[in-house]
Amino acid sequence: MQKSIDPAEGITTIKILPGEFYVTREEERIETVLGSCISACVRDPLAGIGGMNHFMLPIDKNVTRDSALSDANRYGNYAMENMVNTLLRAGAKRERLEFKIFGGGRIMSSMTNIGWYNIGFVFDYIYTEGFKVVSQDIGDVFPRKVMYYPITGRVRVRRLNPMHNQSLVDQECNYFNKIEHKPVEGDVELF
Repeated sequence: MQKSIDPAEGITTIKILPGEFYVTREEERIETVLGSCISACVRDPLAGIGGMNHFMLPIDKNVTRDSALSDANRYGNYAMENMVNTLLRAGAKRERLEFKIFGGGRIMSSMTNIGWYNIGFVFDYIYTEGFKVVSQDIGDVFPRKVMYYPITGRVRVRRLNPMHNQSLVDQECNYFNKIEHKPVEGDVELF
């Protein structure tokens, strides 16, 4: 996670990477760049709190083993539960949570369509848990830069050129290879 001040807006900006999430009550902007990954932007508009996560794989099927938060959040099942639980502990109410979903692009034609698996997972999670989706920009072949203002719920999405995204493809391939072979360790409870 990287924190800086945006000189144009004069606002604190938090940049998150795959496997990270951030929750705030402050007038801040959270941003990330997505390829096949998913980001859920979630807020409780009455409590004035919200957050964003960024995950690359839909589910860790071995949920019986322990997981360190930083490693576990690479999977959607941990990333969603951990962020929602953090929001609830900070005063959000479950029935007021609004979800905005982004990403899931097919930017790596040589790999399986991880983006569609991620999209399927996140919608299954949201509907199973009884939450509501208020907006989305998912699928297609575009990588995206997502800028989220959790206090107001405003989201700005810039679709990046699919022809010139080799850097993002390389980054996702490297991250995918790294996490595929790294064991998950620690203690996280899913319910």
